[in-house]
Amino acid sequence: MRKISDFIAKWMGLLVLLVAALSLFWPASFVWIDTKMINPLLGVIMFGMGLTLSSHDLRIVLSRPTDILIGCLAQFTVMPLLAWLLASVFALPKDLALGVILVGCCPGGTASNVIAYLAKGDLALSVGMTAVSTLLAPVLTPLLVWLMAGTMVDVDTIGMLKSIVYVVIAPILIGLLCQRFIPKLTAAVTPYLPAFSSMAIALVVGVIVSHNADRLLMGGMIVLLVVVAHNLLGLVLGFLIGFLLRLPRPKCISLSIEVGMQNSGLASSLAVMHFAAYPLATVPGAVFSVWHNISGALAAKFFSSEAGEQAAGQ
Repeated sequence: MRKISDFIAKWMGLLVLLVAALSLFWPASFVWIDTKMINPLLGVIMFGMGLTLSSHDLRIVLSRPTDILIGCLAQFTVMPLLAWLLASVFALPKDLALGVILVGCCPGGTASNVIAYLAKGDLALSVGMTAVSTLLAPVLTPLLVWLMAGTMVDVDTIGMLKSIVYVVIAPILIGLLCQRFIPKLTAAVTPYLPAFSSMAIALVVGVIVSHNADRLLMGGMIVLLVVVAHNLLGLVLGFLIGFLLRLPRPKCISLSIEVGMQNSGLASSLAVMHFAAYPLATVPGAVFSVWHNISGALAAKFFSSEAGEQAAGQ
């Protein structure tokens, strides 16, 4: 069972790609699942994060505040600004621009810790950055969306804050409480959480893509181009920031992955809940959900193989 779990986690990018292709070209495979299920699925993923966070992770955050601060500043400046810039350069329609901005203003991706581990990055830094950016999201995500898109659409910042608390923060806290009061059960299930989260992420992608299949097939190229550029620029700039600050290579890798990978499922969920008048706003999150898992898996392969070559040469 453990080997199957490790296999699923290792090939998460391929799993997500297969689910995305299936839901795009055969929407009936997932369209029967209501989009209202996105929030519970995200909650399950966040609950898993709560189960895996520990007092050790808290000590990491407290003992390495500079690293975490650098990471979170990069997270909440690079991706929102890139989103706004790309939406402006490509003159995206209001719906799509809003969707890209929503993706850019969300916290780090739920799969980033798995990718950082596979990439031989600084896993502790990755976990710390994901946790802190997620905890900051209820305030920073609505505020940044308002700043970036407030002139285009009405932004319900308080409503978005509440939604993120319900979908993200509450499940994490429940996970932490389970870890505190039922530690033996938590320890028993923790090794299987990466695979479980991978399957949940794939299911979120399937739901989002299947419900937007027609829109993706009609206007997918421009959205795909913007999303790919957004993600790749985030990966590159994240690594470059670490490099310019002369951080060790594992930290640069984690910074790259944390900045480039977004909680795009949350972006699509917020689009559904708060911007129903702009249906295409869900599309960039759907595309990003697929693409950043593929690019993350490729980045992990690149970084890990490069690290192996460097170790062999020493």
